[in-house]
Amino acid sequence: MECTDTAEEQRVHSPPASLVPRIHVILAQKLQHINPLLPACLNKEESRTCKFVSAFMSELSPVRAELLGFLTHALLGDSLAAEYLILHLISTVYTRRDVLPLGKFTVNLSGCPRNSTFTEHLYRIIQHLVPASFRLQMTIENMNHLKFIPHKDYTANRLVSGLLQLPNNTSLFIDETLLEQGQLDTPGVHNVTALSNLITWQKVDYDFSYHQMEFPCSINVLITSEGRSLLPADCQIHLQPQLIPPNMEEYTNSLLSAVLPSVLNKFRIYLTLLRFLDYSISDEITKAVEDDFVEMRKNDPQSITADDLHQLLVVARFLSLSAGQTTLSRERWLRAKQLESLRRNRLQQQKCVNGNEL
Repeated sequence: MECTDTAEEQRVHSPPASLVPRIHVILAQKLQHINPLLPACLNKEESRTCKFVSAFMSELSPVRAELLGFLTHALLGDSLAAEYLILHLISTVYTRRDVLPLGKFTVNLSGCPRNSTFTEHLYRIIQHLVPASFRLQMTIENMNHLKFIPHKDYTANRLVSGLLQLPNNTSLFIDETLLEQGQLDTPGVHNVTALSNLITWQKVDYDFSYHQMEFPCSINVLITSEGRSLLPADCQIHLQPQLIPPNMEEYTNSLLSAVLPSVLNKFRIYLTLLRFLDYSISDEITKAVEDDFVEMRKNDPQSITADDLHQLLVVARFLSLSAGQTTLSRERWLRAKQLESLRRNRLQQQKCVNGNEL
């Protein structure tokens, strides 16, 4: 048969093996996760898998405490921000209700020092903890010139990949502290929209020129910024550093070298394993939460809304899972309320200091 491909299509589809190595797949198996420290399938009732999970769960409490201390140091002594970072790192989209993704927990860490290497070194810390991560430096130039979403090249008859074409459960670290004053052009505005859609709906639009196709995803997004982020977020926590290291690189190197490789591996197992735990709320606790919310509304009808209840339930969910508990207890509910109260008070104090909203 005669080849009907154009010369450009042939070059794209048949590059030399020296440029694009070929792997001929006989059998493919989709993995639950990409953490090599855990069994490949965590849902199986195999004795080896069960033993591994139960053994790790028995020592979960000290692992969480060590991880909290490690992240507190990474966040310059801010233990509240470290608590929320743990909740963020174990979050994942567990289901979708219509178009709404449930389980996402995008955090905006505001108050990050400007013109500092803090965010760069915080990303280094996260790289050591998660199997897949990507740092997006949010500069005007990057926003205007980078390709965020995949698009179809009809001349070469191929799909050109975009930055947001990431594997599920990738930690996307958006560094907004690098954003300077400037003008976003049309591609830049489209890129901001693509980021907002990823954060809000956990989907990436593939551009086929004449139409767009939505592909669902599950990406953990952490936004670092000086003030409140331009992008949507489920939760904003304002950083309150307790110390300012004279040299961030030396500080981060000493922090990483102080952690034993075996302890670092426990952190990595912890952050992957907890994503696969089932979670439920008993009828008794549901009734107690409803009564508590009614009481909160009575005491402060102007400030407490249904969105606040949803936020509290999300925080309580990940707080419970972070302690290895698969059901909500009264204790964890009260702790979630305490954390949210501390977070809100901190934002309010910062708002009063600056005289504008963060």
